[in-house]
Amino acid sequence: MLKKRFGLLGRNISYSFSKGYFTEKFSNEHFTDCSYENFDIPEINFFTELTKNNTDLSGLNVTIPYKETVIPFLDKLSKNASQIGAVNTIKFTKKGKLKGYNTDYYGFKKSLKPLLQPHHKKALILGTGGASKGVAFALDQLKIAYTFVSREAKDNCIDYKRINTTTFDNYQIIINCTPVGTSPNTDLFPLIPYEFFTDKHIAYDLIYNPAETQFLKKAKAQGAQIKNGLDMLIFQAEKAWKIWNK
Repeated sequence: MLKKRFGLLGRNISYSFSKGYFTEKFSNEHFTDCSYENFDIPEINFFTELTKNNTDLSGLNVTIPYKETVIPFLDKLSKNASQIGAVNTIKFTKKGKLKGYNTDYYGFKKSLKPLLQPHHKKALILGTGGASKGVAFALDQLKIAYTFVSREAKDNCIDYKRINTTTFDNYQIIINCTPVGTSPNTDLFPLIPYEFFTDKHIAYDLIYNPAETQFLKKAKAQGAQIKNGLDMLIFQAEKAWKIWNK
């Protein structure tokens, strides 16, 4: 039987969720013809060599830091991926073409929606990388206004020093899209004034390892509702699986 090969494209990804998740899924659901592996490359230019040497691949997930830089290597983009400007799923078509999709926005939207209450009108997005673009797209669909936060202020983007009690009054959802606080550097956290969190706020961290980051712990201590990125990852992975098999 012809084996179907899938994998994760990224850098320093031995910790990754995807390999464990799909390997377990294939075992539990008896997809004995499927396998999943990590493709850890030092820079995106190695992608061409990877696809040349692995012509039997059916699909890839894409993680930090290649969600944006992989785009020029693809033949086509889905409408959503094109609008978002970031790709986290690649399908290898029957004609040997590479098509990029974004399932991050879907996973985020589906995991955030049950937490939303009428007063959750605006969100702060910490970080401006590929993951933040999917989050912003989902917030647009949910009709939630947002502002990006980065180390330097630019268009639609404030810097961390600007965040104060008024910011927290105006923004009821704070989303960490940076890798700050992920394992093994679990003592780190984004530099925001946590004392201004209240029980009216949602603190959402895309990180899932550890399950409760310092960002989430500090927000929870002020009464905020917290959510990590595990459900988002599961939802986006299942969406990727559907794309690979359609």
